[in-house]
Amino acid sequence: MSYKYDTVLFDLDGTLTDSAEGIINCAIYSFEKMGLPLYERDWYRVFIGPPLKVTYSQDCGLNEEDTIKAIAYFRERYFTKGLFENAVYSGIEDMLNELKSAGLRLAVATSKLENIARQILEHFGLDNYFDYIGGALPDGTRDYKDQVIEYVMDILNADKRKTVMIGDRIHDIDGANKVGIDSIGALYGYGSREELENAGALFIAETPQDITKLLLN
Repeated sequence: MSYKYDTVLFDLDGTLTDSAEGIINCAIYSFEKMGLPLYERDWYRVFIGPPLKVTYSQDCGLNEEDTIKAIAYFRERYFTKGLFENAVYSGIEDMLNELKSAGLRLAVATSKLENIARQILEHFGLDNYFDYIGGALPDGTRDYKDQVIEYVMDILNADKRKTVMIGDRIHDIDGANKVGIDSIGALYGYGSREELENAGALFIAETPQDITKLLLN
């Protein structure tokens, strides 16, 4: 059976897994180590989704040197504890199984470090669903979403007309727009309907089951 899309790219945080606890804990840890003023816990949700250097420089107002230090502290905790303070959203594995069984090619395109993304998906037993898991590099390159999307599509030799990006934040939708592919906003993640619609998501999915319906019907 032929479908509109044959290649489906997924964001990780807020789309496949609920990683808020670990990310927030690591952000607070980095603030404590840097001696920065602390905010209410919910404020640190700004760290969920964008590349770390963007959040530390734009949202926190750190200069380049302090941004590098803060990212190092964040990762110091994240690599040992934070990456597994995480949970797979309900319905995700059923969705992946149905899409894979239908013959669609699945991949991950995340601004998270590629090796960490692989560890997380292996930990939760989801890695075998994906033809490729792509992400950022430790040297700070390829962490903007459009760069990751292009990288993964090049690896897969994907056709833009037959590829769709699924994510929960503006960065996912913007990245898809820059590359020239369609996008689906995952409303069960961290972004609001307004954010996703204003960014230009072609469809909005309230649940993983909605994603399955959109892609297979």
